[in-house]
Amino acid sequence: MGVPKFYRWISERYPNISQLINDNQIPDFDNFYLDMNGIIHACSHINEDNCEVNVSEEEIFRNIFHYIDFLFRMIKPKKVFFMAVDGVAPRAKMNQQRARRFRAGKDRMKRLEHIARESGRTLNEVVAKHFDTNSITPGTQFMAQLNEQLKYFIHVKLTTDPLWENVDIHLSGHLTPGEGEHKIMDYIRYTRSQPGYDVNTRHCLYGLDADLVSKYI
Repeated sequence: MGVPKFYRWISERYPNISQLINDNQIPDFDNFYLDMNGIIHACSHINEDNCEVNVSEEEIFRNIFHYIDFLFRMIKPKKVFFMAVDGVAPRAKMNQQRARRFRAGKDRMKRLEHIARESGRTLNEVVAKHFDTNSITPGTQFMAQLNEQLKYFIHVKLTTDPLWENVDIHLSGHLTPGEGEHKIMDYIRYTRSQPGYDVNTRHCLYGLDADLVSKYI
């Protein structure tokens, strides 16, 4: 869950924490963690107001895989690559999620009705061409398909891409309870508690929610 305007506030208050870097400035990292839901949403919110664009689930999957591969090649983790997809949220957050998704569905239908009127098409035709982002919810058919596609993507990369060969890959999917950022924290805490843990391990975390900053300090 994000914190509204938090990134803007912390960037203005502490401007040196936010830097633009190029490929040759990226330090070496041992472990790389992805909070996947930000990536999934970014790859599915494509031309929502364009009734001529039909974004299929297959295209969304390809966009997600390209995004993951791009980040992996940029960071080049040496030991661990951990991908965490949001599972069922804690009970305290469920009501908020339900209200947010109800509003999102209602707003989506209003937007699609407007597009249908402007384009002269039926509402059913417009709905069929637009991906419902409420499908990005644990337990949906879309998330089940994405989970299987991610497993296959990992298998292909491990068998064909030398960069992936010696890296320990973890996928925590939608069937594992907890939000992605919390599952990442749990994994880091677990590894730190193990005998022989290297205190010099270098971690890199990627996510689009600003509250990741406060969680991982």
